[in-house]
Amino acid sequence: MDAYYAGSPTVTDLPITGGSVTVDRGSKIRRALSLTLADPAYLPWGATDPLAVYGQQLVVSRGIRFPDGTTELAPLGTFRIDEPSGDVDLGPVTLTGKTLEAAIQDDRFTAPTSTSGYATTVAAITALIQETLPTATILNSTVGARNPACATVVWDAQADRWDAVTQLATSMHAEIYVDVLGRFVVADIPDLSTAAPVWDVAEGPTGNLIAASRKMARAGVYNGVIVSGENSASGTPPVSGSAYDTDPTSPTMWGGPYGRVPRFYSSGLLTSAPACTDAATSMLRDAIAPNVQTSLSSLPNPALEAGDCIRLTYAGGRQDLVLVQALTVPLDVEGDFPITLRGSKEDTP
Repeated sequence: MDAYYAGSPTVTDLPITGGSVTVDRGSKIRRALSLTLADPAYLPWGATDPLAVYGQQLVVSRGIRFPDGTTELAPLGTFRIDEPSGDVDLGPVTLTGKTLEAAIQDDRFTAPTSTSGYATTVAAITALIQETLPTATILNSTVGARNPACATVVWDAQADRWDAVTQLATSMHAEIYVDVLGRFVVADIPDLSTAAPVWDVAEGPTGNLIAASRKMARAGVYNGVIVSGENSASGTPPVSGSAYDTDPTSPTMWGGPYGRVPRFYSSGLLTSAPACTDAATSMLRDAIAPNVQTSLSSLPNPALEAGDCIRLTYAGGRQDLVLVQALTVPLDVEGDFPITLRGSKEDTP
């Protein structure tokens, strides 16, 4: 773990004693850092100290050190430092941080801001981000690198810039987040029906699953999505569209035993009824995914990302494909590796 200030390294190989990186697809800021250092000398006093809060960043990795001294590391992210604290004489120093979505969120609009003049949605996303972080990299990783035309919409002064960016991504049936390399990634919304597993977790004497607990919840599971669009800047009338789970074999069928549980979404970027219906259909796939929370005890996999598909194999032979909703990667040797999973599709061994 290395500390940087104004783009230059200030401390390498910080001697941390514990901590974790939490990755949560449901959070506005996907990656959050917490860590502990035993030495109180790292407690910042001046504005340019390595662990102060005036633009200082930490680049965090986790990996394996081999007997010959070489290492193999997986990056966990670049974090701005938000809050260091500790006893000035005895320590320890505790520290929290967030990835760069937080910088965009902090930079609220100081005047009404419009997407007028941007031909495509990704161009508007790029402009809003680079007004705050001029050197930021924006990567469009959607299927076919799709980049639809951008409707004209105006956000008021004091509006949340990051909310505006995420609304733009949602209008193109995508999500946006900062990845482990510090890039702003526009990505397809994970779909369990087409996802391929990137990691196998199995019980048994040769497996990597030590223990698992499972909880199923209704919270966050919807069987209908109603989308509306109203855009005074474009002069178009209000529009709407919807999508419902009408599959008679689905446990969340609209009006079935699960009931009627609609989710509502509104965006000025949607200016036609077909666009609203398309957005509702895209959101429904994620909305009906079972909220299955599984905590795994295994060797941590720092390369895992929220939205990845993993295959779970239980002792009885059952195999499930699931999507990672959230995970916490420990930064110490013996920390737990809890994973929250969304969706569950039985796989054929």
